[in-house]
Amino acid sequence: MVINDPKIEQKVLHLIGETADRMGLECYVIGGWVRDLFLHRESTDIDVVVVGSGIALAEAVAKKLGKEAHLSVFRTYGTAQVKKKGMELEFVGARKESYTRDSRNPIVEDGTLQEDQNRRDFTINAMAICLNNGEGVNGLTDERLKVKGERVLQYGELLDPFDGMRDLERCIIRTPLDPDITFSDDPLRMMRAIRFATQLGFNIDGETFDAIVRNKERIGIITKERIAEELHKIMLSRRPSEGWILLDKTGLLPLIFPELAALKGIEVKEGRGHKDVFFHTLKVLDNIAENTDKLWLRWAALLHDIGKPKSKAWDPQAGWTFRNHNYIGAKMVPKIFARMKLPLNEKMEYVKKMVDLHMRPINLIEDTVTDSAVRRLLFEAGDDIDDLMILCDADITSRNEEKKARYHQNYQLVRQKMVELEERDRIRNFQPPVDGMEIMELFHLEPCSLVGELKSAIKDAILDGVIPNDHEAARAFLMQLAREKGLEV
Repeated sequence: MVINDPKIEQKVLHLIGETADRMGLECYVIGGWVRDLFLHRESTDIDVVVVGSGIALAEAVAKKLGKEAHLSVFRTYGTAQVKKKGMELEFVGARKESYTRDSRNPIVEDGTLQEDQNRRDFTINAMAICLNNGEGVNGLTDERLKVKGERVLQYGELLDPFDGMRDLERCIIRTPLDPDITFSDDPLRMMRAIRFATQLGFNIDGETFDAIVRNKERIGIITKERIAEELHKIMLSRRPSEGWILLDKTGLLPLIFPELAALKGIEVKEGRGHKDVFFHTLKVLDNIAENTDKLWLRWAALLHDIGKPKSKAWDPQAGWTFRNHNYIGAKMVPKIFARMKLPLNEKMEYVKKMVDLHMRPINLIEDTVTDSAVRRLLFEAGDDIDDLMILCDADITSRNEEKKARYHQNYQLVRQKMVELEERDRIRNFQPPVDGMEIMELFHLEPCSLVGELKSAIKDAILDGVIPNDHEAARAFLMQLAREKGLEV
């Protein structure tokens, strides 16, 4: 096999090979870039394994690439990184690894290419392509290599000791060696197996899958941050539900996300059941994924009904109810984010807001759509109103096509009303035209609860359509309110 990629990577790979030849080093491009080459997927991250010093080769290549290349050296790990024009080259010396039971951090020793391929997680990531030109490797000429009985590798030649190409053709995720050892040594590979299967649309080999089930408890030694990284990649896949279903089937789900696992199942009472909230949630997530690649909106879809188990109740007339599940779910979001090491910042607040508000547009559909209700929704959602409506559209998962069409049509009416009110009243993200400072100056007040009451009254009057959203009307309303309360200017 010969690399035949007309892009800039081709020139860079030739440069790496030529530099390695002059230094007498064997070097190979390995891992994800090789896999994606055969899958015709875009990839700008190139891993280069060197039999010898990866750092030395990286330094030489960076010098050849010129001023635009940025070199980072990590001597503790024996690796180096070269970045240039959106391309990222990772250099590492070939190594072999061994593990202790209580850690996924390996004991590392220098090794051969074969030993380096042995330590790879999956067969499709263990394929390597030679970058040498068959001359001067390890200081040996072609003739001297022939005398030793060794075949000279050519540039672009594929080394595939575990039949990774066949697994690519069969769309299979499989470990190169014993999967029990592979996953026990580094349990994060269980998450990676599920992530690759989800990203690529592959199946997990039967023996590999069973080994994940047997070793699932080992996930406990992996940091929450590393697990979160894999979950984000699953969430950004074309059909993220496939990853969550695999996490459930392997038994990993209750270990890493018990609140989501708690959504599973249907309870029946007096012949009346409710839908399986777990599979409904995954359908909503896939619906969202068809319309947006926003990571945190996808997380909001995954968590939108997370409060239902805690709010579930039986009502003899209404059947199963989940009253205030949006409010309960919003209260759960910060704890979930903290435990799973997701960011406790504006991203968490955004997800919390989406979970809290996701029932509001539905209520507008079920009731008469009043201007006041729409104004309040615009005010509370602010700039996130469009994302909220995308979530609400995705939340329509009924199998009744007529019902789905009616809900979508009603949402369009709500959107139209939002546009009309926004153009007229400028409600989104508005602040009352008369602020607290002006109120205190007018009535000679110190900061107190009365100032807040007056400001809230102005806000409510605008949202309810009693007065327009402008300063003159707000001030006149305030003066009338002040007279009623006996305040003097």
